[in-house]
Amino acid sequence: MKTFFYSLLLTCAASMFSFTSCQNIDRHHLDWTADAVIYEVNVRQFTTEGTFEAFSEHLPRLKDLGVDILWLMPIHPIGELERKGTLGSYYAVKDYTAVNPEFGTLDDFKALVNNAHQMGFKIIIDWVANHTSPDAVWSVHKDWYLTDSLGNFVIQYDWTDIAQLDFNNQEMRRAMTDAMLFWVKETGIDGFRCDVAWNIPADYWEDAVKELKAVNPNLFMLAEAEEPSLQQDAFQVYYAWHLHHVMNNVAQGIDDVNELRRVLGLMEQRFPSYAIPMYFTSNHDENSWAGTEFERMGEAARAFAALSYVLPGMPLIYNGQEVGFNRRLLFFEKDEIDWIDKSDYTSFYSNSNRLRKANPALHSQEQGAKLVEIKNSVPEAIWSFERKVEGNRVIAIFNLSDKAQHVAFDGNYPELGAIDMLEPWEYRIIEQS
Repeated sequence: MKTFFYSLLLTCAASMFSFTSCQNIDRHHLDWTADAVIYEVNVRQFTTEGTFEAFSEHLPRLKDLGVDILWLMPIHPIGELERKGTLGSYYAVKDYTAVNPEFGTLDDFKALVNNAHQMGFKIIIDWVANHTSPDAVWSVHKDWYLTDSLGNFVIQYDWTDIAQLDFNNQEMRRAMTDAMLFWVKETGIDGFRCDVAWNIPADYWEDAVKELKAVNPNLFMLAEAEEPSLQQDAFQVYYAWHLHHVMNNVAQGIDDVNELRRVLGLMEQRFPSYAIPMYFTSNHDENSWAGTEFERMGEAARAFAALSYVLPGMPLIYNGQEVGFNRRLLFFEKDEIDWIDKSDYTSFYSNSNRLRKANPALHSQEQGAKLVEIKNSVPEAIWSFERKVEGNRVIAIFNLSDKAQHVAFDGNYPELGAIDMLEPWEYRIIEQS
């Protein structure tokens, strides 16, 4: 048995891992998703130019980082009526089959997709099926929308720059699916991240995905939702929102590790065994509205980022996290990410990505291993567990508290003999093959 000790504390040292392919592929999974990492791209804020062409120059860096799926926030033209701020919200779509001129042309986008594919990336785009801008090209079909008793478009929450669509209208459904097919056929994208997927009937998604997969059988579908029904026949991946909020609470001293265990258990009970949760410490919503991971999680931010790589599921990196970017991005204005040439977060995420790829036990759901608890003497503060498949085993020990913890482990785990105390937010990851 060959044992690797992988310790990621408040800094991350480079380390080498061997690669072993995973043989347990479930019919619900695409082969390339087994060890995939998602990277969210805010095109507007990514570069000074804010264009597809300028973003393309970062592809080699992202390849070196070790990410696989590039999720581009909405690339469509933005409505002008009731627009928020100067540039508006990406999620107030004016035309589903056009490109936001702020980012470039359709040919520019196709070039980006082609370049990304040549480098081995998958490209998915954000799809906003729940609503359009009130001046969208579809707004001439008022019966395609929900309206109030006065015939006005319906909005949700404080989203005053949108009009909500009516999925009881079959003509609108047909147009929506045709628009999604346009992007798959014309640009060769690999899938969609579907905004507000929870507010759209599951049968719509199932019907649409069936048609989309007739064009691309390897279509990747990520739901912004935490709804088991959507994972049956439409989506492969869902947002682990509940666990994310508990992570924030643990970092702030509101909850403890037992709540993390409880929520993970609920996820396993509620969802099909093949449904893949997406774990994250930040995304565009969290960063702009709830605060950066450093605001919400403080010194625990790195520990929870590491945890997202060893739990059964798929991790997400929001652009800028790989350099420790610590500022909220404006949502309706130009507000460029401050890229840093060297950051210990770059090596942290690079090593975390290699860790996931090198260990089949850490692959997603039925392609990887189940989480098995290792009992310890401080269960409210320390989460210790292993994931094991034939030929590969990973043991993870996390002190998810702001206090140093003396700890003892139950069972026969000689690998843990040297661990008797963990500093606040310290963790150890041990690989064996």
